[in-house]
Amino acid sequence: MVNIENLSFSYGRKRVLSNISLSLERGKMYGLLGENGVGKTTLFKILSGLQRATAGSCTILNESPFKRAPSLLGELFYLPEELNFVKREQSIASFAKGNGALYPNWNSEKFYEILDRFSLNPKERFGGLSYGQAKKGVIAFALATNVSLLLLDEPTNGLDIPSKGLLRAILSEYSLEDSSTIIATHQVRDLENLIDPIIILDNCSTLLNNSLEEISKKIRFSIESLIPHDALYYEAVPGGYLTVRKNSEGVESRVDLEALFNVTINNRELIKELFKE
Repeated sequence: MVNIENLSFSYGRKRVLSNISLSLERGKMYGLLGENGVGKTTLFKILSGLQRATAGSCTILNESPFKRAPSLLGELFYLPEELNFVKREQSIASFAKGNGALYPNWNSEKFYEILDRFSLNPKERFGGLSYGQAKKGVIAFALATNVSLLLLDEPTNGLDIPSKGLLRAILSEYSLEDSSTIIATHQVRDLENLIDPIIILDNCSTLLNNSLEEISKKIRFSIESLIPHDALYYEAVPGGYLTVRKNSEGVESRVDLEALFNVTINNRELIKELFKE
């Protein structure tokens, strides 16, 4: 579906991405994690054809997105964090009517069904909505495009707690089985039961691109009363310490995404080497 090989990108002299390689499959909802400034949004812009890589290659369905071929653009949708592309005076319904025709697999029935799940009136104008409500309207549009590749940048920002839970349910229910979704987020707990595999991006490399099952086989997450001597990471939690260490015993454990991110960032080379095995 998506193949990225030795991709680099710079803004002038500032290097943002360097030698990034990724291979993404159909039917999966990837979580894209990384510290501020490592290039998550830049990567999304390259994938959607809005930026051209300085070096290396990026193909989606065996085509370069930067060529902006209509056939490929109709198979991908990029929802940025900021909604600058919607007009304040435009209603949700008119936005969908004007843009849905650009997508061969657009499904208006699905669009209005998701709006109803979000309790949104399609006649509402974006200018009269809160940021969170406007985002829900555009998320409904994004899912109704039925594209092969959906890129969501911080989709839970601006949503209240009930809306975040509803978003998880809607993404799970309405995402296509043969499409790929990539969600860039800092709010990993908002999507913890949804995203799998997990990509952790560093500006000089891909630190991790593995399923939760693969991660659980390599590293163990547990609550301990004392900090183990071999802990790669730990933090105080009610009842003791949440610890992360190599899974030498082959014990299955639930992956804590925040702890996974922290242990990876603090042990870059060790984690890369561990997941090469």
